[in-house]
Amino acid sequence: MNRHVRTAIFPVAGLGTRFLPATKATPKELLPVLDTPLIQYAVDEARDAGIERLVFVSHPSKTAIERHVMEDARLTRELRARGKDDVAEALSDAALNPVEDDVRFVMQTEPKGLGHAVACAKDHVLPGPVAVILPDDLILGRQGCLSEMVEAYTTGRVGHLVATMEVPEDRVHRYGVLSVTGKEGSIVIADGMVEKPKPEDAPSRQAVVGRYILDANIFEALATQVPGAGGEIQLTDAIARGASEFGVGGFQFSGRRFDCGSKAGMLEATLELAMDDPECLAILQARGLAEGRRAVAA
Repeated sequence: MNRHVRTAIFPVAGLGTRFLPATKATPKELLPVLDTPLIQYAVDEARDAGIERLVFVSHPSKTAIERHVMEDARLTRELRARGKDDVAEALSDAALNPVEDDVRFVMQTEPKGLGHAVACAKDHVLPGPVAVILPDDLILGRQGCLSEMVEAYTTGRVGHLVATMEVPEDRVHRYGVLSVTGKEGSIVIADGMVEKPKPEDAPSRQAVVGRYILDANIFEALATQVPGAGGEIQLTDAIARGASEFGVGGFQFSGRRFDCGSKAGMLEATLELAMDDPECLAILQARGLAEGRRAVAA
């Protein structure tokens, strides 16, 4: 089995309704956590993991995402002309270069679910397994979650590897949940998964979050996948169908995950990063928030 992960898919076509009116004109993936947009964290994580091709599954109304992730030569020149070389350099380093980087943009014009979004990228991926990154699942740690997963996948046995975390019983209905059969190091072995089960029906509390490494066969499964929860093509349903043939594992990552698809999660992530910024930390301390934040984290 080819275990070299060369492609990452970024499903970014969603409307971001939970952040309206902020997302009426600004894609949710461009909302900043402190001073960096969510999509930038996702791109940096993919590049750090050695990904060769980045495929963005977007929507025609969200052209701002492409403008952000791609290098803006005109802006760089203008910044340098104003003597802001350090800013220009930082922006250039963070951006994707249309000549040096392998980047594709694909449109998902109808909201048919995450599985459908991944299927839209089929004709644009490199041979072998593919990674999927959901930008509004921000995972912060000393090593990127996808880098950890690529290492585990390269030496592992399962065909589909998903990032998982243990959640309280009253929250399992928000996630896809693994049916766990065993454990091998940082990977929990599963024989399937259930999308958004009721607490009494959940096979475990191992919840799937927004990082996946999937055998290339996932595209065949998605081509025949019937709509599931919410009437959408669920990626977890297609993964579960291949459990017996390809194997499914849940990777227990070392970082901390923030659900930045919600206002509470976005605030929590912002506060976490503000603690490492001297200027922001001074404000938090002045308001008596820093000590409480540290106590909660501990």
